[in-house]
Amino acid sequence: MYTYFELNTYKKLLIFLTIAFLVTMPIDIKIITNQQSFAQNLNIPDLFQSASPPPFDKLSQQQKDASTNKTCTLTPSLIEVGGTPQQIEGPYFVDGMPNRSDLRSEPSDDSIQEGIPLNITVSVYKVLSSDGDGKGTCVPFSGAKVDLWEANSQGLYSGVREDGTEGLVYLRGYQTTDENGTAKFETIYPGWYENRAIHIHLKVRDFEGPEKIFDWTSQLYLNNSINELVHTQPPYSNHGQVPMTNEQDFIFMGPSTDGLIKNNTGNHLMLNISQSDGVYNGIFNVGLNATSIS
Repeated sequence: MYTYFELNTYKKLLIFLTIAFLVTMPIDIKIITNQQSFAQNLNIPDLFQSASPPPFDKLSQQQKDASTNKTCTLTPSLIEVGGTPQQIEGPYFVDGMPNRSDLRSEPSDDSIQEGIPLNITVSVYKVLSSDGDGKGTCVPFSGAKVDLWEANSQGLYSGVREDGTEGLVYLRGYQTTDENGTAKFETIYPGWYENRAIHIHLKVRDFEGPEKIFDWTSQLYLNNSINELVHTQPPYSNHGQVPMTNEQDFIFMGPSTDGLIKNNTGNHLMLNISQSDGVYNGIFNVGLNATSIS
């Protein structure tokens, strides 16, 4: 049994703790509110404010069918090509770009984008597998339309009204793959812009007349150390050092849009780069679902 004095003491203590909690609670709420406002002002992607990944645009069934998780072997060179995951198209795709291999020029004023030269060779293959073991033969996908677009050394895309580049087409264009399934581009090493690692956009399509019958879209990534080295040199250095690595990019680290890769999709999309006489050369092989290609 508690005495009257003890009960009265406990009541006073409980009242004191309740008042203390009510007094300090608005301060805590204010601190939390300020933290959220600070994060919003920094324009941090939703991934870093929520445990859930940001929603990606849903692909049509035709687009999903373009992907495959099978591998193929190119003979006689015996190069193995795996199915290549898709990633989001992003907000800056513009259709109807020039058919050209050199993407550096701006036809409206004959200017040339400044930057370190980068030659990109994209080889596109249909992955054939007839025995169900997940492996097969690589067949060159000839006649495919390959679009490529990227940001310039200062992180600006052409054709974007918000950037003041509407109507321009620099660092954009397409090539049609040859009999070996290959398309080649002359461009510059891309620059960075906020909330993304450095990347290059890539789209492969096929048409029957005006009708699109095949559509595959993804992004290519470059080595972190090369990104840093490039941005120590002009004109990239005018834009500052690269603020985000591949591993900090929520799209690089996230799932593929076709559902085949659950995380770290960018690891499957690294451009194989070499350097010669101040020019970077990048190679990438794309493996696609042969059954969805006519």
